[in-house]
Amino acid sequence: MSATPADRARGLGGWLAAWLGGWGQLGLAITVLAVAVALLGPALSPFDPLAPSGRRLQPPTAEHWLGLDALGRDVLSRLITGTQISIAVGIAATLLAFALGAGIGLLACAIGGPVAGLFLGAMDLLRTLPSILLALVLVAAIGTGTGPVTFALGLAFAPVFARVARAGYLREMGAGYVTAARGLGASRVRLVLVHAAPNLVGPLLTQAAIILPRVITKEAVLSFFGVGAAPEAPTWGRLIAEGTRFVERAPHLVLAPVLALAVVTLGLSLLGDATRRRLDPNRVAG
Repeated sequence: MSATPADRARGLGGWLAAWLGGWGQLGLAITVLAVAVALLGPALSPFDPLAPSGRRLQPPTAEHWLGLDALGRDVLSRLITGTQISIAVGIAATLLAFALGAGIGLLACAIGGPVAGLFLGAMDLLRTLPSILLALVLVAAIGTGTGPVTFALGLAFAPVFARVARAGYLREMGAGYVTAARGLGASRVRLVLVHAAPNLVGPLLTQAAIILPRVITKEAVLSFFGVGAAPEAPTWGRLIAEGTRFVERAPHLVLAPVLALAVVTLGLSLLGDATRRRLDPNRVAG
């Protein structure tokens, strides 16, 4: 008798629960909820996040669950829109950092020689700079907006993935199967693409899971300083910056975005830690 879809779903759920562990499941639940809010944002927003009303600094009510800001805009609607921006920028910048860093790292390994040293040296130089400082410099150079911020954060975190790719390549080059392939005349490019790259997927995905909450936090910091997304975009960082001016009269303006940022980054961190425990090739089994 074949398994029903419900049986397969229960089996998948049980496997996922065992794979992630208790804290990992909590992280996954928070992440799924945040992504759902980001995807369904327009449908979930009860009001226009940019439309002001005659009332200002109104505390939470039955109509406005998180109150109104200094211009009479619904805080919940603005928070939902900020979730869209933060999740979208975080995922896009992490994917860009993954592609740039892993690509440059593996390309340098495949080329070898002085050119590889030049590429890896440039990555190491960027890695010595604080990521937020590098992102601030890049945004100042290319302008504000969602696109420039995504590019700046992706470039700022790319050296981390290049380092992981380089370290993974060196580890794989000492394996017996690579030594055998080299003895059979395999080229450096083949060793990198065929033998090393497939075994680097796990460590790179683990690093992406760890980097994603850091990227979201950095985007909030940039927005807090006014150099993030477009000035009218209600990002989490901008909501915090706007609310600090009225924190004594209307603490809900700061509390809502701070809690959203803290909960989402905590969930992503828990999920990233669970992923690291399972995919890290150097972890001790037990």
